[in-house]
Amino acid sequence: MRRYRILTWHVHGNYLYYLSHAPHEFHVLSKPERGPGYAGRIGSLPWGDNVIDCPVASLPGREFDCVLYQSRDHYLHDREAVLSVTQRKLPAIYLEHDPPLAHPTNTRHPVVDPNVLVVHVTHYNALMWDNAGPTAVIEHGVRVPDGVSYSGHVPRGIVVINHLQRRGRRLGADVFARWRAAQPLDLYGMAAEESGGVGELPYAELMTMLASYRLYCHPVRYTSLALALCEAMSIGLPVVGLATTELPRVVADGVTGFVDSDVERLIERTAFLLREPGAAKAMGAAARRFARERFSIERFAADWDRAFRAVVG
Repeated sequence: MRRYRILTWHVHGNYLYYLSHAPHEFHVLSKPERGPGYAGRIGSLPWGDNVIDCPVASLPGREFDCVLYQSRDHYLHDREAVLSVTQRKLPAIYLEHDPPLAHPTNTRHPVVDPNVLVVHVTHYNALMWDNAGPTAVIEHGVRVPDGVSYSGHVPRGIVVINHLQRRGRRLGADVFARWRAAQPLDLYGMAAEESGGVGELPYAELMTMLASYRLYCHPVRYTSLALALCEAMSIGLPVVGLATTELPRVVADGVTGFVDSDVERLIERTAFLLREPGAAKAMGAAARRFARERFSIERFAADWDRAFRAVVG
């Protein structure tokens, strides 16, 4: 079957990397300054040959099969400023990465065009948005690099959140501080140092680091499902986290980890897994079995292939 040429933006690097496992070409917009959304093919991710840097200056006259929008600004403003009239008329998908960040239930989705498919990454997100047009849910898909397997020999919890201090209570900055005061937790991610964390690691190094920790901790109140959490489960870490948004559908309490809205209970469950490595390993093995099926990269790529073919075809 023909491989499509998909024009898109660089909004979430790890998601774009996993998306590129679909059997199509992804032409990623870039500008010389590599600003937000226009970084193109950049960074330490192991991009395949089907991820192609696409300078904005080269757009006139170029042909594509589909446009994949990934942010409100790109859809509402940049398509008029950057794309040609012909390119704006191409079949389109809007990939919505987040739940509504204004009012959680009464926010209208910016896409109201019945010809544009909105793809949500979790069922919770799709439920919370007030969607005006056609929608689909394509759950995350991840892959674990060869040779990465759980050891859990570091008796600490690992947290992976970008810009935690800046994003504050929504991402659980206060919960993390309370949790870390009671149990040993290490924070990784962009600007983690601002919250007393370790810092950001390249993709391959983070996967190896995840495998060494006893458990993965998730203090987030309200956001989409973190790829790092899916990666951690696929490696074999048990998860302890707030029972909010999509997490209760992903973590089976007492089986693949613990979920609760009582932070003190999460602190107690963390202590249990730290002093009982055998229990942590058993729960992590269950998490791995679940995640390798639920977040299979093959299923993810096939879901996206069907979505592209339905929209373009």
